[in-house]
Amino acid sequence: MEMEESLFEAPPMGEQERMVEAILFASAEPVTVAELNARMPHGAEAAVVLETLQKRYEGRGVELRRVGDAWALRTAPDLGFLMQKETVETRKLSRAAIETLAIVAYHQPVTRAEIEEIRGVSVSRGTVDQLIEMEWIRFGRRRMTPGRPVTYVVTQDFLDHFGLESARDLPGLKELRAAGLLDSRPPPGSIGLGDGEDDEEQTEEQDELFTEDDPDE
Repeated sequence: MEMEESLFEAPPMGEQERMVEAILFASAEPVTVAELNARMPHGAEAAVVLETLQKRYEGRGVELRRVGDAWALRTAPDLGFLMQKETVETRKLSRAAIETLAIVAYHQPVTRAEIEEIRGVSVSRGTVDQLIEMEWIRFGRRRMTPGRPVTYVVTQDFLDHFGLESARDLPGLKELRAAGLLDSRPPPGSIGLGDGEDDEEQTEEQDELFTEDDPDE
C-alpha cells in the first residue's frame, strides 16, 4: 500500500501553483476546479492552490478572480484604463435587448412569457436570439408546468464581462440610480401633464424591472 501511494504522490505545493498559473494564463476562458484537476497530476488539489494564489495576487496588477464556478486571471479593476483603446462601436443593444437582459439577470430562471409580463410588451425572437448569440444568456431548465416552457438564465460570459462572481453581485436599484443608469423622468411625449403621475409610474416600472428576486434560484 505504501508503494502504491508513493507512485501517485502529489507534486509539491509550489509546483502545483506553477501548474495552475500556467493553465489560467494560457486559457482564453475561465477554468473550473474540475478542469484544473483533470489536467494536473494525480493527487493535486486545485481548490487549495486557487485559495493560496488568490491571496498572493491581492493588490497586484493581475488578480485571480472567481467567475461563476470557474477561475480566471484578470487585470486589476483600477488599472483597467491602461488597457483601453479607441474602437468603433459596430453593434449596440436595443432598448428591448437591454430590458430583456436585465429581466433575465434579475429574475432568472425566467420564461419568455414572464419576460413579456414584466416588460408589458411582447419579446421578439430576434431580441432573444441576439442575446444568445452574444453568449450573455442561455437556455435554462424547462418549467414543470403545462407546455414545459424553456427558461433563460445569464451565462458565465455575462458575469465575466461585467466582473461579477455570481448574479447575486448585480447592483441593486439604489446603486443603479446612483450611477445615473435609472431616473424618474417620464417617457418622451408625456412631459407637461403637470400632476407627476408619469414620474411615479415610470419609477414603479423600473422598480419592477430591477426587483431583485433570488437570481440563483
